[in-house]
Amino acid sequence: MSEDWAAVAHAIDQRTRELGLRQRDVAKRAQVSQATVRELQRHTVVRRRSTRTLEALSLALEWHPRHLLALLEGQTPPAIDDPVFPEDDVPTRLDAIERHLREITHQLDELNNRLRDDRDGKRAG
Repeated sequence: MSEDWAAVAHAIDQRTRELGLRQRDVAKRAQVSQATVRELQRHTVVRRRSTRTLEALSLALEWHPRHLLALLEGQTPPAIDDPVFPEDDVPTRLDAIERHLREITHQLDELNNRLRDDRDGKRAG
């Protein structure tokens, strides 16, 4: 499946203008770096972004959480009040939960490593 990052860039650019937001505002709302917003909005760096990042940006831009993911996949974005997952789509919901848990685990591992490095640096100093 091909990914349409240009459509994502166009949508982010258009929506930030509609809402009168700056990249800094969107980044803060989505809790992502401003560099991530800039790269996606300007379509300057093409690399896979996590579903969580696209969902966070969609919410920050006052869209349905799966809006940008739908655009990326060449689909029509869901309406803002559509459910994130159909009630009977248990496998998809479980996959999403597992994906989020992996991302949380990764973030916790990074934090633990930083704390350990800081602690070790203080001992050496």
